[in-house]
Amino acid sequence: MFKPLELFIGLRYTRAKRRNHFISFIALTSMVGIILGVMALITVLSVMNGFEKELRNRILGVVAHATVSEPDGALRDWPAVQGEVAHQPHVLGAAPYIEGEGMLSASQGVSGVLIRGVLPGEEPRVSDIGAKMIAGRLEDLRPDGFGIVLGKELALRLGAWVGNKVTLVTPQVTVTPAGILPRLKRFTVVGIFEVGMYEYDNGLAVMNLADAAKLFRMGDTVSGLRLKVDDLLRAPAVAHELETKLPPGYIVSDWTQQHVNFFRAVQMEKTVMFVILLLIVAVAAFNIVSTLVMMVRDKEADIAVLRTLGATPRSIMAIFIVQGSVIGIVGTVLGGVFGVLLALNVETIVPLIEHLFHVEFLSAEVYYISELPSDLQWPDVINICGVSLVLSLVATLYPAWRAARTQPAEALRYE
Repeated sequence: MFKPLELFIGLRYTRAKRRNHFISFIALTSMVGIILGVMALITVLSVMNGFEKELRNRILGVVAHATVSEPDGALRDWPAVQGEVAHQPHVLGAAPYIEGEGMLSASQGVSGVLIRGVLPGEEPRVSDIGAKMIAGRLEDLRPDGFGIVLGKELALRLGAWVGNKVTLVTPQVTVTPAGILPRLKRFTVVGIFEVGMYEYDNGLAVMNLADAAKLFRMGDTVSGLRLKVDDLLRAPAVAHELETKLPPGYIVSDWTQQHVNFFRAVQMEKTVMFVILLLIVAVAAFNIVSTLVMMVRDKEADIAVLRTLGATPRSIMAIFIVQGSVIGIVGTVLGGVFGVLLALNVETIVPLIEHLFHVEFLSAEVYYISELPSDLQWPDVINICGVSLVLSLVATLYPAWRAARTQPAEALRYE
């Protein structure tokens, strides 16, 4: 359809000065709109990808990539299962844990908490809590020492710091001649951690596995094994493979099942944001319709002359498709280049803007993530640019079709 003649004339029309400057203004506006739309789409999706990656890393710094347990919540003979699981492909580490709920009280308050019993020597294989300690060490959790490590927000709520005593009340009860009494145990705070997720900093307490076993009367059993895999995005496949290799009766779940609603909400937000920002590109692209319709009216005499010289309707249509496509292609390419540059440097540009104008977009006192993270993904760039090009091409079809239907006699009647 696009022969050298049609391509040449279409490009010449694009470069030529307009007799009607309003047409040039609309064409320029369309191109700028496409540039801004594509640039905004790439930058916003990159920032949302960055937030999703940051949240995922923070969540998985505390939550295991996968867990192995039994239906009744008590994993028996866990050392044998640990040895078998640890040698499986893609599994980097496996550590036992005991999990339960309780209520902590101290001088300034009372708070419900999730209790997790761990082995301090093996926990770094599956979580980052040991690396997120802001006071004390995870290794200070010794068997029968009844020490406890609290999240920073939980410690502030209770008014307890390293060296202070806290009282833990568990749902299990003790039957005595005086009646049924709740189980209470005094613990010494030996460490404080901060992982950057309020849910865990405010509601998680960690103790030694042996102390948790006595507290919850678990004996030699544990709640399960926590696993870390080499690629967290492959955790569902690794979990399924492990479940087929382990004897019947074991349940292997992955992090996507535990936080499916959260990440589904993030994905839905990205999709909605993509659609909303795509409307900017769509409006700019369909401004090409206005530009070409007026161009066709302005060039009716030229079209008639070309038809009388032997140009076919197909050739006329191709000329205006080329002319409109140039606007879309140039706008998309420039928008893609500027968008990629902005997405790659947003972590530098935003602090510069904050410094120059003395503003703070994400206050560290309000948000755990006080910087704008960016994660540029090339499939997003390709999809955005591809959609922009398709919209620009579609916008040229109707005006080009109108140009092809121009009758030479009618166009030249008053010339």
